Amino acid sequence: METIMKEKVLTMLKMQDAMNRRVNPDWREAGYAWHRAIWTECAEMLDHCGWKWWKHQKPDMEQVRLEIVDIWHFTMSDMLLTDATDDDIASRIVKEIQQPEKSMDIREAIENLALRVLQTGAADTSIFANLMQAAELSFDELFRRYIGKNVLNFFRQDHGYGDGSYIKVWNDREDNEHLADILADINPDMGGYADEVYKRLQQAYPKN
Repeated sequence: METIMKEKVLTMLKMQDAMNRRVNPDWREAGYAWHRAIWTECAEMLDHCGWKWWKHQKPDMEQVRLEIVDIWHFTMSDMLLTDATDDDIASRIVKEIQQPEKSMDIREAIENLALRVLQTGAADTSIFANLMQAAELSFDELFRRYIGKNVLNFFRQDHGYGDGSYIKVWNDREDNEHLADILADINPDMGGYADEVYKRLQQAYPKN
């Protein structure tokens, strides 16, 4: 089990580095504030949970989980900047994700992560694991959603996202919705999972 998890983490680390290099080949020397990206995403996530006692709010846990996946992009990016090897980083991630510090309310878990990264200026996978647990997001689901979002980001770049020519809505649905359909139809443990997701997006995307 741990060996399979580690292989999946290594896959995600490799894909995150590739995505960052696509945006900026020198991203490791750019000094990006990954911790700032994490805590601002936490604020957005809290709004999706609903916390205002003076008005009616219905928690949107699907959006919460999407925000967690976005935070995972930033968390891995920050960890890739350490002196540790990818193998060591993957081992640490597997260990900490399997052992959340404690069970807590989703709002408390969000605030706890934001507080930790503000205090330390760095990502923290043990606190991230608390958030996953509070949101009922399993590691396998994190992997499935991360791969899908990473592939979609590459697909967008390959089809004109940078120059504004990318078509984000087709057949009256956003690309994220099409992606969700594709992910639901593919086994994430299959070989070439990411390539298959990209191929399905290519098949569904409008032809000029």
